[in-house]
Amino acid sequence: MRHAPRQGARRTLYVALVGIALTVAREASARVNLIVIDGTINPAVDDFIRQSVAISAHDGAEALVIQLDTPGGLLTSTKRIVKELLGAPLPVIVYVAPAGASATSAGVFVTMAAHVAAMAPGTTIGAAHPVGAGGDNVGRDMRKKLENFTASFGKAIAERRGRNIAWAEKAVRESVTLTENEAVAKKVVDLVVPDLPALLAAASGREVQVGDHTVRLVLGGATEVVRLEMRLKDRVLDLIADPNVSYLLFMAGLLGLYVEISHPGLVLPGVVGGISLLLALAAFQVLPINSTGVLLLLFAAALVVAEAFMPSFGVLGVGGIVAFALGSLLLFDTPESTIAVDRTIVAAAILAVSGAMLAIGYLVTRAQRRPVATGAEGLVGEIGVVREVLTGGGKVFVHGEHWDVISDAALEPGERVEVLRVEPGLRLRVRRASPGRA
Repeated sequence: MRHAPRQGARRTLYVALVGIALTVAREASARVNLIVIDGTINPAVDDFIRQSVAISAHDGAEALVIQLDTPGGLLTSTKRIVKELLGAPLPVIVYVAPAGASATSAGVFVTMAAHVAAMAPGTTIGAAHPVGAGGDNVGRDMRKKLENFTASFGKAIAERRGRNIAWAEKAVRESVTLTENEAVAKKVVDLVVPDLPALLAAASGREVQVGDHTVRLVLGGATEVVRLEMRLKDRVLDLIADPNVSYLLFMAGLLGLYVEISHPGLVLPGVVGGISLLLALAAFQVLPINSTGVLLLLFAAALVVAEAFMPSFGVLGVGGIVAFALGSLLLFDTPESTIAVDRTIVAAAILAVSGAMLAIGYLVTRAQRRPVATGAEGLVGEIGVVREVLTGGGKVFVHGEHWDVISDAALEPGERVEVLRVEPGLRLRVRRASPGRA
């Protein structure tokens, strides 16, 4: 009887040690995927996050970590990202980092929509008041509607994730901003951690709601971190979606088309202008991404055909290849689908088009260098026979026809002469043919 308490204590210690060992083993086998968003929120970022959530869920990752540093972005893309995060099939952790980073404007909603929201020391969050695409204020009536919608949008996210609803509304209406410690104190975010390993350790053991289920995060220093990268298509879209780049593309498109129209035949301004304008319209979301891909492919086909009939020293051909490559990358882009053209197929098609362009260019150049064989110009260099001698010239039989000729030297009937050029009045300037000419 005296040993019963001691045996019970040993059993409790044993169970605790086993539990710790299992937890460490699970942490060691756990894996999280990491993506880094460093720039504006745009369709490319929306697509990247959607793809990353799907890949992480399919691969069995414990969670998806989004390292965020953004000045804001498009409301349409933000709405799709928030929808994706709220309905994600696995835990999503948004980490505003590194030091000096911020989750401004659209970044506020993305951060609050995460299952776990964290910030690094020296970061800020807030200023979510809606503005125009160029950063300017929206018109009075539309501004009120947009402000009310955006405030309700933020409040709904905060309520869903148990965050500060009142602050979410103030971030929109008053553009308030918080430091990392203030954000934790006001329950806008959950954690302040210095780096990614500390984030995983601090998030371990937290219970989050994923769909209809409560999931307990088991993470730690031994957790494997796999970084996912943007596809080439998304990198191109992310580049042109930058406001400065999209504006320059738009201006280059207008200027190029103006120069081509005012000075027909320059070719290069028209090619550059056409491609730039299509990319700018896609960046401004005037054209859907997949429609832009189709238009670029049609433009490429037009350039290839034009190269065959209007030699441009390769400018049309190179422009066609560039337009074809960009159109192939952007084709089949839809918000609900992960369908895209395989890179190997795109590469093979680009090589095929490039080969066709080289062949066309070679044939056109060869045809241009070939001597003229018809018309008056085709007579230059031909050998004829003098049939009749006249003062200062005579008549020569060449190319199956009799021609009046002019010669500086006296001619004799039956003499062979070479055509130098065609003079006005369709008379040929000739000279005696070299003995070796046939």
